[in-house]
Amino acid sequence: MSNILEELFGCSKPIIGMVHLQPLPGSPRCVEEVEHILENALRDAEALEEGGVDGVQVENIGDKPFMKPNEITDEAVTIVAAIAREVRRATGLPTGVFILANGIEESLSAAAASGAKWIRANMYNLAYIADEGFVESAAPRAERRKTNLNIDVKIFADVVVKHGSHLITKDTQLEYKVKRLEETGADAIIASGERTGAETPIDRVRQIKQTAAKPVLIGSGLTPENAEKLLKYADGAIVGTYLKKEGNLQNPVDINRVKKLMQIVKKIRENV
Repeated sequence: MSNILEELFGCSKPIIGMVHLQPLPGSPRCVEEVEHILENALRDAEALEEGGVDGVQVENIGDKPFMKPNEITDEAVTIVAAIAREVRRATGLPTGVFILANGIEESLSAAAASGAKWIRANMYNLAYIADEGFVESAAPRAERRKTNLNIDVKIFADVVVKHGSHLITKDTQLEYKVKRLEETGADAIIASGERTGAETPIDRVRQIKQTAAKPVLIGSGLTPENAEKLLKYADGAIVGTYLKKEGNLQNPVDINRVKKLMQIVKKIRENV
C-alpha cells in the first residue's frame, strides 16, 4: 500500500502547520480588511516554513459562530481560496484548506481554485449535532463534487468529531467508525482530542492505527513533550495551538516553537 502522506510531503511523519485566519469579511468579528488578513496569514505561513514544517493548512477559524455547511457565504470560500493560493506561492509548501463548520463541498471548491492538495473534514460520513445544529453526512455530495470538479484533492477526515456528537449513538465501536470512514472515501484518518489543542489520547491513536488501512494523523494537541509517544503510532500530525506564541491559539506563530517541535520530529524520523 502506498502512503499518500509520503507522496504529498516527501517525508515520513509529516507535520502540517496551521495558518489560522482572522475573522473574514461577512463574519461578526471582522475588523480587518482582506489585505491585512492576507499579510498576517503570510507572516504565519512563512514562519512555519522557516521553522521546518512539511505543509500548511489554511482555515477560517476566526469566523465564529460558524455557519452550517451549505449556509457558508460565497465570500468566505473566495477569500480562503485566494489566501491559500498566495500562501502556497509564497512558501512552496504543500497546502490544504478547511472551511468551518464542516464545509466540505465549500473546501473542495476552494481547493480547486487555490491548488490545495487536501481538505480536512471534521465529520465526513456521519450525521452529528453541534453548536451549528444538525449537520448531515458530507460524503455523498462531496464525493460527487470531487467528480464534477475533476480534482485530485485528498480527504483528511476525523473519525470522532471534536466539537459535536454523532447522531447515531449506538454506533459506538471505534473500529467500525474507522472502516466506515475509509469505505466512504477518506484518504487519511485523523485522531483528535476532545477540543482544539487538547492532547489526542494515546489509546485512541493506537486503536485507530490497528484498525485503519489508511494513514493516521494526529489532529490536536501534539507538542514536543508527547510527540515521540504519539508519532510512534501515527503517521503525521496537524499542529496549530502549540506553534503559537505562548501556546495561545489567538497569537501569531512562534518560529522558535516550530523549530523546537521539528527538531524532535526529525530525530523521530531517523529511527523510522
